Amino acid sequence: MNTRQQKELVARMTCVGKDRVWVSPYNAEEISSAITRHDMRTLIGKDIIKIVRIRGQSRVRARTILLQKKKSQRCGPGSRKGTSKTRTPHKAEWMKKIRALRADLLKMKMKNFIKPEEYTKLYRLSSSGFFRNKTHLNLYIKKLRE
Repeated sequence: MNTRQQKELVARMTCVGKDRVWVSPYNAEEISSAITRHDMRTLIGKDIIKIVRIRGQSRVRARTILLQKKKSQRCGPGSRKGTSKTRTPHKAEWMKKIRALRADLLKMKMKNFIKPEEYTKLYRLSSSGFFRNKTHLNLYIKKLRE
């Protein structure tokens, strides 16, 4: 029994491609006798004719990769696409630097290595981004002493 026309009719009715229309091979006589759209709807209701779902792209591999990335894997030198500076946010770099400078200044103040007035001046200078790092701060203090 040829069910090509029925397949085409169902495809037109449901606005899908002919390849997505599945016809039961066991009910070929019943399908070939069906001519009208109403007949096709009843066959679809009986699950003799079905519309096959589109298969999407599998997310299994994507999920395994995400799990690995959560464990900080897949971040070796071969996966990097930028310098260390570009890979860390500017704010994080700034916070690391300023916290180190402020802690150093506080230690110096506690040990009476610098006066409270000097501490305030140096604190403000460091906040404005004057010092590159702790070494630069120490060099500046040495020059102040001279």
